[in-house]
Amino acid sequence: MFKYIPHTSADIKEMLERIGVSDIDELFSEIPEAVKNRAGYNLEPAFSEIELRRRLEELAAKNKPLISFCGAGAYDVYTPAIIPYLTSRQEFLTSYTPYQPEISQGTLQYIFEFQSMICELTDMDVSNASVYDGATATVEAMFMAVSHARRGAVLVSGTVNPRTTEALKTYASFRNLDLRVVEEKDYGIDVDAMKEKLNDEVAAVIVQNPNFFGYIEDYRDLASAVKANGSLLIMNVDPSTLSVLKTPGEIGADIACGDGQTLGIPLSYGGPYVGFIAATKALLRKMPGRICGMTSDVDGRRAFVLTLQAREQHIRREKATSNICSNQSLMALHAVIYMSLMGKAGLVEVANRAAANARYLREGLLGTGLFENATDRPFFKEFVLRSTVDIGRLRRRLLDAGILFGLNLGELDPKREDEILLCATEARSKAEIDDLIAKVEEFAHV
Repeated sequence: MFKYIPHTSADIKEMLERIGVSDIDELFSEIPEAVKNRAGYNLEPAFSEIELRRRLEELAAKNKPLISFCGAGAYDVYTPAIIPYLTSRQEFLTSYTPYQPEISQGTLQYIFEFQSMICELTDMDVSNASVYDGATATVEAMFMAVSHARRGAVLVSGTVNPRTTEALKTYASFRNLDLRVVEEKDYGIDVDAMKEKLNDEVAAVIVQNPNFFGYIEDYRDLASAVKANGSLLIMNVDPSTLSVLKTPGEIGADIACGDGQTLGIPLSYGGPYVGFIAATKALLRKMPGRICGMTSDVDGRRAFVLTLQAREQHIRREKATSNICSNQSLMALHAVIYMSLMGKAGLVEVANRAAANARYLREGLLGTGLFENATDRPFFKEFVLRSTVDIGRLRRRLLDAGILFGLNLGELDPKREDEILLCATEARSKAEIDDLIAKVEEFAHV
């Protein structure tokens, strides 16, 4: 018996007999033989600690740091040095679920602070603190709306991040929901088409701001139409922009959701990130995950508790409101420390710096004569340009030079093969942008 596998051979035999299976391999009989590896894995002998460290250092040396001008849902943002130091402390790093408030006051407090800050950023009434990422947060928002409105159709704008839309389609298919994508128009939402599709079957309309292409949209007119139809408006938002843009609450959204990665969380090869959901009071009891509250103990001292949590997810299985929310509190703590360090003025400064960098980048690239504007819509830190040169070839040359040059939209839609989605966050310097522009001119025709 291996020390990390507690079951003895006798235990395994007894379990197999109980379920009527002859051996463990039979449990995997549903997997097609064609995808099973029968050749072995050619694993090397176990390493000593010093050998393992050397091997990892060798592998790490092969990583090539890139200067990123790519966004599309994951952003190279600035992380203050103190954040990883604090979040790696043992009491934070090893904590999990704060079921026992009497011994989990610290964890409960920062979850409460996270909720409070998200509510202030979004201008919504209530927030939770237990969603994986922005895509699944949007899925959860969809489920909330469907449950509240008791309708089975959902409209989603074609300007929502395609990865988020794919997640919505996947989960909608297993809930037998009718998810209808309304195609974009000039890199923005087609409000008229969206209004035409509103009817008494539609539970919610899902939009994004800034949208996938980076452009800022005014949804106030749509919000009024959605409300008049008895539906809910769900806004997927970038929280780092809300210190300067109109909030979901100001626009009239019923649910705000998104990814907190832009709140100082590094790219980390794709995660972990942290999703968030904020909503009006009317939807409080439809929210998944945990909601922490502040109260007083018997001695009148401030205390934190789990006010609400969707316990039904543990016992109702497929009938539960949510099955995919989990405790991302360590990343929520990361966001809390970041927002505390920045403060209101700092968040505005970061947002303005990103917006200024993006404008400087766009003007510089247009100045090369190799690109043209795709649209004159207002943008924040991302925008689309049309290229007169081979985008794929240019991106490969820049990649060799240590620069990640945007997202080739032709990879998502062949009709956009000459379009590139570019981004400049607050982490980019003027020197980096100038260097990129110089290299673009150098590599364009080579």
